[in-house]
Amino acid sequence: MKFHWCLVLMPLLGIAHAEATEPLTLTEALHQADARNPSLAAIRARYEALKTVPDQAGSLPDPEISFNALNLPVDSFAIPQEAMTQLQLGISQKFPFPGKLKLRAEAAEWEARAAGDDVAEWRLRLGRDVETVWWRLFYLDRALEIIALNQDLLRQFVEIAQTKYTVGQGLQQDVLLAQLELSRLLDRELALQGWRSQEAARLNALLDRPADAPVTLPRKASRKLPEPPDETELFTRAERNRPLLARVRKQIEAARTRLALARKDFFPDFKVGAAHGFRSGQNPDGSNRTDFLSLRLSMTVPLYFATKQARAVDQRRSELIRERFQWQDTWNRVRADIAAALADYRRAREQVVLFDQGIIPQARQTVASMLAGYQVNKVDFLNLVSAQITLYNYEIQYWKTLTEARQALARLRAAVGAPLENLQGDR
Repeated sequence: MKFHWCLVLMPLLGIAHAEATEPLTLTEALHQADARNPSLAAIRARYEALKTVPDQAGSLPDPEISFNALNLPVDSFAIPQEAMTQLQLGISQKFPFPGKLKLRAEAAEWEARAAGDDVAEWRLRLGRDVETVWWRLFYLDRALEIIALNQDLLRQFVEIAQTKYTVGQGLQQDVLLAQLELSRLLDRELALQGWRSQEAARLNALLDRPADAPVTLPRKASRKLPEPPDETELFTRAERNRPLLARVRKQIEAARTRLALARKDFFPDFKVGAAHGFRSGQNPDGSNRTDFLSLRLSMTVPLYFATKQARAVDQRRSELIRERFQWQDTWNRVRADIAAALADYRRAREQVVLFDQGIIPQARQTVASMLAGYQVNKVDFLNLVSAQITLYNYEIQYWKTLTEARQALARLRAAVGAPLENLQGDR
């Protein structure tokens, strides 16, 4: 029976293992971050909370119900004793000066909309961070592959040098040199593996996964690096689409609304009330005593407006000025981010083309020529190893530059705040 259940569960376990080891594409990483990241979830929850505030701010204060005992004689506390004694049940309602509730609701609405832009801005930054770490991991994987290939090549060099040394055609120092370079590669491999573990833990944190969860990336990714739009066009798109700028604009509107509300506070608020007084007992002619109806109207008097309402207006005006300066500062920072990311992308893009079409093919031809010459004793072993190390460094630099270009592209998209149709690339 146990054997039967094992046969049933083994395929399911195999499927689960396959899912666990399936390569994590950039698109899937971005999807998981959007669905799981706790910081983004907290920003969304704040937005949902602020969306409920405008209705609260625009509502009247709760009415008050009162119960009073009026003109109660203290000698006997008998309600029928005196004609003016009554038990009173009343209700009252406060009414802010016309326009105040509307302005309070509008200010809260602007704040809620700004919180919605916070969600969009956080999503942009989260996507940028995920993409940056993902591409860094991709670079580390390619670097480790190149190191492994070069280790195999250097082992072959060691064998060739040992063979030539055995038959008296080589030097022992050639063998030692190859072994030394092989040890250096092993040291570099250990350093890159440690770096990769750190980056994998960082990506897991962004995806709300255990820090030690395995992260396996695809072996291939798009190398497409399209020509970017000009800087002026990117500035125009950012001004129109960047959530960070939209949030500051909404905060300016909220500050302007709060200033209008502060000016409204110079006008009084009102309170209206009604009460029904119940009387018991009889009049001298034997008739029952009539109940009383009381009406009340009161208002606040802004007597201390010079130190209260006027100072509140000054405060709100200063807050509005602060938000306007905040807009200019934010806009300057956004343009600086776009310019920096665009410069990094263009520089890395040009370097990728140079490595791919010029430097690396030439370095490979040099290594192949030197290897053939060394085998017939026409090239010094030191030059051969130096050429191979140079090629290895160029290949790693190529992948590093390519991933730097993709990271700059991610920063550029986040800085603009909207998808760049001709800068999406394949994810």
